[in-house]
Amino acid sequence: MKKALVLIMVFVMVFGIFACAKKSTSDVTIKVGSKDFTEQLILGQLAIIALREAGYNVEDKTNVAGSDTCRKALESGEFDLYWEYTGTAWMMLLANETMIADPQGLFDKVKEADAANGIVWLQFSPMNDTYALVMSQARSDELGISSYSELGAYIQANPGELVLACDHEFTARPDGLPGLVTTYGTDFGDSITTMDMGIVFTTLKDGQADVGMVFSTDGRIKANNLLVLRDDKNFFPIYNGAPCVRADTLEKAPGIQAILESIAKLLTDEIMQELNAKVDIDGYEPAEAAEEFLKANGFLS
Repeated sequence: MKKALVLIMVFVMVFGIFACAKKSTSDVTIKVGSKDFTEQLILGQLAIIALREAGYNVEDKTNVAGSDTCRKALESGEFDLYWEYTGTAWMMLLANETMIADPQGLFDKVKEADAANGIVWLQFSPMNDTYALVMSQARSDELGISSYSELGAYIQANPGELVLACDHEFTARPDGLPGLVTTYGTDFGDSITTMDMGIVFTTLKDGQADVGMVFSTDGRIKANNLLVLRDDKNFFPIYNGAPCVRADTLEKAPGIQAILESIAKLLTDEIMQELNAKVDIDGYEPAEAAEEFLKANGFLS
């Protein structure tokens, strides 16, 4: 009985959000952006479909390459909102050198810093889409590598032997390979192949690379029997996803906050892995995966 009452209350709350929003949103257009990898495309579609359901006119500006490019689009008004990650904002976009280990503390600092830039961070989601280095279980067993320290030690003893597959951004970000080299000695030298994120898994499967850079919420990690190496010195920052909105957009459309935060609070690591797997393994379009999730959680009638 108690569970039923809770479900009824959730339904009434969600219905109320959309019902109230629909009264005054017909003249408001929201430009929703995203980066160009699977998770970001899904997050973008979650916002687009939910906001359209609430009565907003929405322009789909998703599938833009690069964190810097998306940030500039938000600042210039080409985007009204997109989902960004707290660690990316703090280390890369806001150019801080010292990471904050506490998720809430990091979010609070990012939110405070970006308020001066006219950008509002809505409540972050539980999912932490951090970087991860992976190897096939067989290759890990063969070389005795299960942690970043062991990987660094092996590379230093066998320079040029192991090949890393990653995207270009990872090779330049301070919270990516440069910092990893400083912390663990994982200097792959010239043995780095840069590619689109989706190709990393195929490259590892075909034996064209020994180590791959992936995102920890990627559904293909488990599907491909890959071992996530242990970040034994806790180098990689926290990357909780959150909707970032222009302050002037939020002023003209304050109702979008409740909608987006209601979605964000449901996005755990496990849920995001499932959504990513639907696209990358099961062949869904990002919009299809997003719509299915929204229907299942009462956001769509």
